[in-house]
Amino acid sequence: MSLAQVHHISAAPGDEEAAGRFTAVGPGVSAALLAELEPLIGYALPDGASHRPADAELRSLPQAFTYAVLSDGSRVVGRTAPARGDGTAPVRFHTHAVHLPPGVPLPGDRLPVEAWRSPHWVSATPVGGGALSDPLGLLPPGPAPVREGLDDFAVSRGPWLAAVLADLRRASEEEAPAGGPVVLVERQSADVARWLGLAAATLPRESVERLTFTTYTRRPGSSALRVVGAPPEDAAAAREAGLRVHVCADRPPVDGTADAWARTAARVWRSRAPELFEEARGLPGDPFAAGPLAVIALCSGVALGPEERAAAAGWAAERPYALDAKRTGQLVEALTSPGIDDRTGSEFDAVGRLFGALDGRCPASVTAPLAAMLVTEAVRGGNGSLELPRRDAFVGPEGEAIAGVLGPEILTELESGAGGGRPVARTVQLLRVARLLGVNGTEVLPEVVARLARTILTEADGSEGTPAFAPALLELLDEQFDVRTALLGALDRIAPEDPGAVARFLERVALPFTGTQALPHLRMCAEAPGAMTTLGRDRSAVWHRVLRAAGLSPFAEPLVLRTAVGLVWEDRAPTVEEARLLLEAATSDAHRAAGTWARLVDAALGAPADTEDGTALAHDLLRAFPQEIGGRERAALQLLELCRDLRSGAPEPGWTEQVRTLRDRAAPLEPAIQERAFTALTERLLAPDRPGAELYAFVRSDDADLIAAYDRAARTEPTRTRLRTHPAYAADCFTNWTAHPHAGTAWTTTAAALLDEVLRPAVRGMTAEAVAEVEETVGRTGSSGRANAFRDWNRSRALGRLGRRIAGRVRRG
Repeated sequence: MSLAQVHHISAAPGDEEAAGRFTAVGPGVSAALLAELEPLIGYALPDGASHRPADAELRSLPQAFTYAVLSDGSRVVGRTAPARGDGTAPVRFHTHAVHLPPGVPLPGDRLPVEAWRSPHWVSATPVGGGALSDPLGLLPPGPAPVREGLDDFAVSRGPWLAAVLADLRRASEEEAPAGGPVVLVERQSADVARWLGLAAATLPRESVERLTFTTYTRRPGSSALRVVGAPPEDAAAAREAGLRVHVCADRPPVDGTADAWARTAARVWRSRAPELFEEARGLPGDPFAAGPLAVIALCSGVALGPEERAAAAGWAAERPYALDAKRTGQLVEALTSPGIDDRTGSEFDAVGRLFGALDGRCPASVTAPLAAMLVTEAVRGGNGSLELPRRDAFVGPEGEAIAGVLGPEILTELESGAGGGRPVARTVQLLRVARLLGVNGTEVLPEVVARLARTILTEADGSEGTPAFAPALLELLDEQFDVRTALLGALDRIAPEDPGAVARFLERVALPFTGTQALPHLRMCAEAPGAMTTLGRDRSAVWHRVLRAAGLSPFAEPLVLRTAVGLVWEDRAPTVEEARLLLEAATSDAHRAAGTWARLVDAALGAPADTEDGTALAHDLLRAFPQEIGGRERAALQLLELCRDLRSGAPEPGWTEQVRTLRDRAAPLEPAIQERAFTALTERLLAPDRPGAELYAFVRSDDADLIAAYDRAARTEPTRTRLRTHPAYAADCFTNWTAHPHAGTAWTTTAAALLDEVLRPAVRGMTAEAVAEVEETVGRTGSSGRANAFRDWNRSRALGRLGRRIAGRVRRG
């Protein structure tokens, strides 16, 4: 069919009153379409261009080659070029356009950009109805006209290629991206057309047909097209308008693009191999995924970067059936090339997936280089996330060769003393690779596993949730029975030292220790969390249950005591009741061997002051572990034992001095023990039957802390009650509190306060007969002078005067 053509002449430059006009319009092009078309073909001279250019200047002015879609779905392909005008208008801008109705393709099913170099565009309106040229229908056959020189152009624009192709791809999407057109800034409008030619060869056909464009405009911000060319002077304004601007006539850009497909396409162009785009479109998958194009490029010898190689390996791993044997071999050869030195972890991971997909599907000669590459990276690169090949991937000469190279390296690293700080994942990887390659590491295994066991607990305690190394570790234990046996044994030996850490690890990682190994400590650690959940705060019940899980008696294996105590009480001390249970559950020899006697001592020393069983526990511990308990702890326990004797009424003489001596030896003494000891001593000194020598030693010690404790005990309600109800006891206290007037300041002050604040209220509350009994008892046990002193004291309210009288009468007596 014959396509309608349109000719238009724009206003002359500088003639603002003149308007452009359509000089010829073919059939079927309505006035509404012409009104829509006119803004698309408007032309403005570049800055600095002469309004009266010479012929050479006229030929150098930019041409606007435009492809647009109109509102009714029809399309327009046209060229606007400067042309010589008449005398009043030396320059006119002539547009020659072809209108394509909706659904009508270009002749020969060509692409719009292919008409750029058509020799049938005219710069003047045909006169007299002469035969119209056909710029679309008379195009030379084949792609050569539009692709001529594109390889050289692409190489010259290498720094901009990836970023521009990425934006042209986005601009060709079905829904035009928001934000205005992509702006290509070139000094020559023909170079913008070459960019569009690159896009036409790179993008799928349906994308190219959506890519509306013009190669030249001075108003890029107001253009409704998807791609526009602009001169350098308009770049800044386009950027300020928020457009995507590529200044290809300036310094190369510093930042690259994140679009892996665009980077791959750019490398293909720089390698002068545009035919690979069509070949890649024959592969399955997203047309703009980097994988298919990267596969074809690698198979054709195009060098790619690590991300693009990873994309190729990943795509081929998902579709191993999509490549024939030849291409598969070429891809493997390209991926494993010894000249590549920039491989990344993600690339190795993708290669690992590719090996898994090809293993068993292709001959071993094809997959062996991939396997060798993976294990080499695992050993030398330290990539712990790699999916390692199966062991039979290294059967034959290839396996022997790689084992001969990597085996010594593996053993050297495993033996190195720095292994204590080696991550778990690294050790696991080395052990797995050693097995794959058949490396004999029997001699180094015990030491390696011992270090590995401690590192496992350290890393697990420093992480939240399941440790990252857990899956690889479990695979290792499943693959290698000797490692599993050695590691479980090492962890079982470590468990008594830090059972809490082992229990927390086993709660996160279910180690396979259900076999024939005894592993009593591991079994206890595995049992503890469930026992605590079930039995709650009943720690004694938890301890019994955990101990049963060991399957061994503490008499046969004392260390199970340590593990059980560590699991249940961790860093806390047992209560006194729990400590007595532990002491009774095993012999002192078992506790001595397990080291748990120290926990029992902690229980006694940490007991609250009002716990009566604490003194009995101290007594038992001193007899059960006489050689083990020493120093401060021994003195503290002896002080508790003395409290027991003071309460029972049968202590050895010299209590006060014993309390003071043991207190000093036990420094720093637990406050509860000191309180208990001082209370026991002072209560005994306040008893009616206490020996006078003990009270005398107490008073003469002038120990401020002890005397303060005596003061507190004398003020308690039991003492006050006894003073009110027992005249003999009141008389005894009066005698004692007045008998040492020349003792130290602490005692004299305290005694005076007790007389006035404790004894006086008690005596005043007595009957006259009881007061007389007190006076009589004071005189009988002391002297007549002391009886007189009591009478004066009982009448007096002045403590100072009483003190003077007491002192004088005592001297006279």
